[in-house]
Amino acid sequence: MTVAFVLGGGGVRGAVEVGMLRALFEAGVVPHLVVGTSIGAINGAAVAHDPTMSVIGQLEEAWASPTASAVYGDSWFRQMQRLAQSRTHLNDPGPLRDLLASMLGRDVQFEDLAVPLAVCASSIERAAEVWFDSGPVIDAVLASASVPAALPPTLINGEHFVDGGIVNSIPLSEAVARGATEIYVLQVGRIEEPLSVPTKPSEVARVSFEIARRHRFARDLALLPSGVTVHVLPYGGKQPGDDKLSSYRKLDATHRRMAAAHAASLEYLGGL
Repeated sequence: MTVAFVLGGGGVRGAVEVGMLRALFEAGVVPHLVVGTSIGAINGAAVAHDPTMSVIGQLEEAWASPTASAVYGDSWFRQMQRLAQSRTHLNDPGPLRDLLASMLGRDVQFEDLAVPLAVCASSIERAAEVWFDSGPVIDAVLASASVPAALPPTLINGEHFVDGGIVNSIPLSEAVARGATEIYVLQVGRIEEPLSVPTKPSEVARVSFEIARRHRFARDLALLPSGVTVHVLPYGGKQPGDDKLSSYRKLDATHRRMAAAHAASLEYLGGL
């Protein structure tokens, strides 16, 4: 049996994945493979680096750190200045690089990790899904987490990459392709929340993106080959303000998200 952790994208809601990871380790579930996209690539890299309970404290500390707050923490005035200068993005990728370096080491390679890791990014030049599983980890994870307009594209070997969630938000099929037979999906809850017909412009964009985000995962679930078991861990419910456009930059609900996901996932795993 090959156990894989699949960590999906979802911005600050990705804190729920830390609670899910705690529940998995408490239940004695350890990965042989980690696959991640966007925030899931960040959390996943930490787990692949240290696939033990000790990584939970490190992730909780990282999520609560001033460095994490600085990733999207600039004032609107400073963000508008950067947008005016760059014409493409609001935030400096430096704090995210520093956060990753503090968890993994600045020069860590995929080959150094305790567990094989694969992270997804979207190539601009090829308009394609690209998977990284060798070479420098931090560059690959930055590419996977380069949210369009929030962060600049990440340049790797002459090619520009943006957030992997654009092409594969919950990369279940990649875990299957890499030989996983027992898969635990760590997702931020959107697939559990029903969609309704939009009534205002902001909702049109959100609902459209959610359709694009969710349909592939539903298809991948429907096309699972025989012999593969998938467990979709519950995220514990919405937090106040999750539907606001500004929610992507607010970390104040981090510990509530972790606790809710931990409790829900522990209950789920206890019933297996």
